[in-house]
Amino acid sequence: MRSGMAEDLKINDQLVVPDSELRERFSRSSGPGGQGVNTTDSRVELSFDVERSHSLSDEHRQRLLERLAHRLTGGVLTVAASEHRAQLSNREAARDRLAALLREALAPPPPPRRPTKMSKGAKQRRLQSKKHRSAIKQLRRGAHD
Repeated sequence: MRSGMAEDLKINDQLVVPDSELRERFSRSSGPGGQGVNTTDSRVELSFDVERSHSLSDEHRQRLLERLAHRLTGGVLTVAASEHRAQLSNREAARDRLAALLREALAPPPPPRRPTKMSKGAKQRRLQSKKHRSAIKQLRRGAHD
């Protein structure tokens, strides 16, 4: 199934997905491509089994399963690349895309927002501005009302 590029996929400083947990499938790309389009399997599908991976901690696995639930099929995350004519370029693009997806899903959630109160001075300025606008509009009405 593999030829040549047996290399682990580095997601971040803490996580590296071993090459043995990645599956590649090759097929023909659709669209124009000249004479070679019917003979070269340049489209690449890269799959990573999130549910059964040994390289993920329980915390990482849980976070990935929650955040990527809409992208998973049976616990497997699949990414396809067919934008390049060369299979090697599509393999690199698929690996980059998979790493970026996993990196984004593993990022810690943002800190919760602390609600803040409007200061008294800001309230007064806002009300003063509204009164001023109201007065201007009152003057526009004229005496014919």
